[in-house]
Amino acid sequence: MKITVANPIYDSVFKFMMEDERIARTVLSALLKKEVLTVEMRRHEHPNVTRDNLSMFRIDFAAKVRENDGSERLILIELQKTWLNTETLRFRRYLAAQYNAEENMLKEEEQRCYAMPMVAVYLLGHRVGDIEEPVVYVNHKAFDYDGREVANCDTDPFINSLTHDSIIVQIPLLHGKINNRLDKVLSVFDQTLVADKNQHVINLDGKLYEDDPDMMHLLHRLGLATMNADLRQEMNDEDEYFSAIEDRDTQLMEAKAKLSDLDAQLSNANAQLSDANAQLSDANAQLSNANAQLSDVNSQLSDANAQLSDANAQLSDVNSQLSDVNSQLSDANAQIRSMAQAMYHNGVSLEVIAQSMNCRIDDLKALLGLS
Repeated sequence: MKITVANPIYDSVFKFMMEDERIARTVLSALLKKEVLTVEMRRHEHPNVTRDNLSMFRIDFAAKVRENDGSERLILIELQKTWLNTETLRFRRYLAAQYNAEENMLKEEEQRCYAMPMVAVYLLGHRVGDIEEPVVYVNHKAFDYDGREVANCDTDPFINSLTHDSIIVQIPLLHGKINNRLDKVLSVFDQTLVADKNQHVINLDGKLYEDDPDMMHLLHRLGLATMNADLRQEMNDEDEYFSAIEDRDTQLMEAKAKLSDLDAQLSNANAQLSDANAQLSDANAQLSNANAQLSDVNSQLSDANAQLSDANAQLSDVNSQLSDVNSQLSDANAQIRSMAQAMYHNGVSLEVIAQSMNCRIDDLKALLGLS
């Protein structure tokens, strides 16, 4: 027997379903794996579908649960549901607000106040990393230095005021397998059972729930949701809203891809510029070395010029001294010539003059201008 019910992945349908106190106890009991005796829906947040942000539907429950030892205690359940990936900071901000809310405090003797123990439940329309389990329980424990668990810390009001447990449900990993009570309850969220031509409804096998009055009550309410015109319109509004979000995300992805390409091009340009700068640095280093060598050559040339200048000065001094010697020699030759001419005019023979001057007769004749 096939049963067609409204898809509770939609915020409007989920809110309609959870507003029923019996259904709320059924769902929360399955999630907590404890009997929920009473439950009271407190504030809730249903985002306006015209608002441009991610859907995050929230409901607060104050629930009285029966513990395994038979004791009863009051806890706060923060149930948050989202279709799309969202920042964990948004979850943290909401939890921080609940930690600070005065209405979530319990007064004990001596006017002491403790925060109500809290369990955070996340119904996610997306996967969390590489975690393959559809439902993950994150429970706080207390340990001593050696790693041994400390008893009774889970019931201490001080510790419970500062820490909380979490239940994470990955809706995309719900694939129709029913192995326990929680699987049966969560099966109404299984998106693999969505009708082919209408994602607003889910087709379920009624035989799986015939022996479970609570689940039949839940399915009956979801069936009523399919006939509620206002709910159908709200589902249409959510579809339009998320279609716009998906279009925006597609544009953002394309823009990010283009930006990534530009970044790659810029990175390549920077690499080329870096190579060019390295080559320029090498060229500058080589030019610096060449300038240093040229400076050395110029210094050596300057030294050579200085040495040449000194040599020229010394040569000038030598030439000056040689000029003086030549002048003196010329004067001496003139005196010798005068003496030889005087002796020759006085009748002294050439032989005697040559002998007295210790020179050859031919040289004497040349000196006197005789042929």
